[in-house]
Amino acid sequence: MDYEDAKKLVVDELTKKLKTKSKVYFNDLVAILGVKPREAKPLINRMVAEGLLEYWSSGSTTMYGLAGQGKQQ
Repeated sequence: MDYEDAKKLVVDELTKKLKTKSKVYFNDLVAILGVKPREAKPLINRMVAEGLLEYWSSGSTTMYGLAGQGKQQ
């Protein structure tokens, strides 16, 4: 899967889910992309580096969300 296709899939899916939840787990993103975790990790990290996605951590759990969406603190 190339990066542009992955980006479109993730943005579309997270935008649909925004009304119910603003953050998702890594495994949720892997399921959205439909690839193995090893293939998904560099794609997701690139989205974070570009500012499309952002990390959110509760201290014990790391989640991902669209940048600027949902509760940040």
